[in-house]
Amino acid sequence: MKSRTKVVVIGGGIAGCSTLYHLTQEGWTDVVLVERNELTSGTTWHSAAQVTNFGMNQTMVGLKSHSIRLYKELAEDPDYPINYHHGDGGIRLANTEAQMQGYHHFTSMALGMDVEFEVIDAEECARRHPLISTENLIGGLWDPMDGDIDPAQLCQALARRARKAGAEVYRNTPVTALTQHGDDTWTVHTEHGDIDCDIVVNACGYRVNEVGAMMGVHHPVASMEHQYFLTEEIPSIRDAGHRMPLLRCPISDYYCRQEKNGLLLGFYEQDCKTWGMDGIDPNFVNALCPDDLDRVTDVLEGAFARMPALMEVGVHTIVNGPITYTIDGAPLVGPIPGKRNAFCIIGLRAGLGEGGGHGWLLAQQIVHGEACYDTWCLDPRRFTGHANVELTALKAIEDYQNEFRFHFPHEHRPAGRPAKTTPLTPVMAAEGAEFTVVNGWERVEYIKPSAEFSPTLSFDFDETFDLVAAEVVNVQNGVGLAEVNGFNRIEITGADRHAFLDRMFCGTVTRREGRVGLGYLLNHHGMVKAEATIANLSASDRGPDRLWYGSAAASEFHDMDWLTQHVRADEDVQLRSLTNDQTILVLAGPKARDVLSACTRGDWSVAAFPWLSVRECFVGIAPATVMGVSFSGELAYEIHVPNASLYAAYLALQQAGDAHGLKLFGARAVESMRMEKSFLHWKADLITEFDPFETGLDRFVKLDKGDFIGRDALLTRQVEGPRKKLVALQIEATQQPAHPGASLMRGEQVVGTITSGDWGHRTGLNLAHGFVDPKLAEIGAEMELVSCGHRVRATVISPSPYDPGFERMRQ
Repeated sequence: MKSRTKVVVIGGGIAGCSTLYHLTQEGWTDVVLVERNELTSGTTWHSAAQVTNFGMNQTMVGLKSHSIRLYKELAEDPDYPINYHHGDGGIRLANTEAQMQGYHHFTSMALGMDVEFEVIDAEECARRHPLISTENLIGGLWDPMDGDIDPAQLCQALARRARKAGAEVYRNTPVTALTQHGDDTWTVHTEHGDIDCDIVVNACGYRVNEVGAMMGVHHPVASMEHQYFLTEEIPSIRDAGHRMPLLRCPISDYYCRQEKNGLLLGFYEQDCKTWGMDGIDPNFVNALCPDDLDRVTDVLEGAFARMPALMEVGVHTIVNGPITYTIDGAPLVGPIPGKRNAFCIIGLRAGLGEGGGHGWLLAQQIVHGEACYDTWCLDPRRFTGHANVELTALKAIEDYQNEFRFHFPHEHRPAGRPAKTTPLTPVMAAEGAEFTVVNGWERVEYIKPSAEFSPTLSFDFDETFDLVAAEVVNVQNGVGLAEVNGFNRIEITGADRHAFLDRMFCGTVTRREGRVGLGYLLNHHGMVKAEATIANLSASDRGPDRLWYGSAAASEFHDMDWLTQHVRADEDVQLRSLTNDQTILVLAGPKARDVLSACTRGDWSVAAFPWLSVRECFVGIAPATVMGVSFSGELAYEIHVPNASLYAAYLALQQAGDAHGLKLFGARAVESMRMEKSFLHWKADLITEFDPFETGLDRFVKLDKGDFIGRDALLTRQVEGPRKKLVALQIEATQQPAHPGASLMRGEQVVGTITSGDWGHRTGLNLAHGFVDPKLAEIGAEMELVSCGHRVRATVISPSPYDPGFERMRQ
């Protein structure tokens, strides 16, 4: 066994084997995989192993398409062919028009990844799968590439190719401990000796937290018992002359695929069960849980109704084994939060079907720092301090119970809530607030007209439309108050703080005391990594000279990791998170200055406190830090308040606002207003697939300011020219907004992808952002949006259709 290598991958299932193979494909061959038992002895061996193209976003579709291409290549390898039923086709059923509408959206989204789905009616579903009944069925989504694969053969084929490239695999080699050294390298301690390495990868399936504990971390991954059974031979399958398509049924919570001349039938029962919560037997290897068919009786009845042939056939094998889930059902693939040179590829509930793509994207991140796609939907840092064992288990149960039911826009499922609150959460609830969830925080979405109000789940504009419009109009003409909790806030101190940030940002960051600036951070490939505001605060009784780095709530762990990793040993720079200590109250509208002046001392006139200023003060008796910034396009103030004083500040603002008609507003109103200003959202419009010039951030880039992260790569990219350009669009539709991921087309050619969209209530326009071919980025260029089965005109317009001169926010 080697004593030194570049990467050690821990775990010999699909996640580990795929990562090892793809590391060799990226050029790193001095890599090792260690497995406590035999390859595929965990969840992989009993996987139903379905391989589909369907995904909830373009990154998921892209990685699944890679899996399919890779598996097809492996199956056709003349030296080591494997069993892969490729292209049997698969149907996702639907019994509501809303589900069918969603399938149309996912079809549009997939077009941008060169994947073609088809939405079919009930009769066509039955024609393609003659075993099903059309009772209570409207139609379905057809994936022509759907199929299934042999799990053990797949992993052995990947390991074989990795070995041929120079990698090594050590079976029956349990890891006993992990030690990280001062230079961030690792020692992997095993029962057969130690291996020193630069990088460690946790690919341990349901034993993920056994290895996590060796690093001093806990991963939000929980296991669920999952049952399927294999039927005896079904004559109609035997005599069909072709393989039956796969079937996934959100109506009755089951799936099935052909297995020999029978069926493999799997269940996602409502009376489901977590597994391994109190530890896992060390001897649980190539093992299963006890059968418990009583739990799936209701699901089975639904399957019988949909497929009457099942009532005439026996069962010869029952499988009940653990599969892993995360808080949102998507895997954790990427850097481990708070650790250096440590990665994970875990929580792969559909590991066999997706594992080829997950290992591909992880290997790219390890070798190159980023993948070809933006991987935020998989990033382990998307969950922060709230992601404990209990929350993970509750969300795993909920996701399991809804396995084939996709999330609708603005759908907020109830399990595990509330995870993060502020002193104002019950106050806002008493005012009628409906809450959305942002990084676990309960954030006001809008104010309900009654406790019973419940909008329809749909891809159309819903019953909140007029409510949001009224909140926007109040902000436009009067004054509104909103709570923005969870906003990422990092205090930066030290003599070298300005020089440090100058190196991190691609543009000029103001050093003037009492001023605020906006800027962008790039990765080493010159792509957009992060967006942040920087506020310069002078020394006071609240702290020394310092900077406040502020960014999206979801970026809490992501941005701290990025900044921490780039502080040099010889720099006097200290970073301290204030994210969970303070909350923002946003005061917005033309009467905002009057309200602020009524409850604080000092001069808040335009001359004394212009736009992009920052000042410490008291709001009533509450200490506060006020910034003159706006995400709405109106005159606005961000009032940052310690949570202990938040209620006091709220009461002071409410009392001062009574005379000016102050009303609450929520995140839905903010989204509408930011679209009218063409302000961008991190990980919606701002992603690592594009550079700042492609994203329209030219004014924030200063190539002549000296060295900064990504500068050299950006200079090279400038010569090559843009691949896409982010534009503002007007959508000629009134029924629904443009949904992220939807395709923009000219004729039969995909020319762009929507990143965000909403109705602009001040402009009366249906607005969107999207990346389009550069030749279509000119004002007035027309294309068509494929919107839930319909094609509607989309026209490029000038950015910031509301108040393009930015006069209202400076007033």
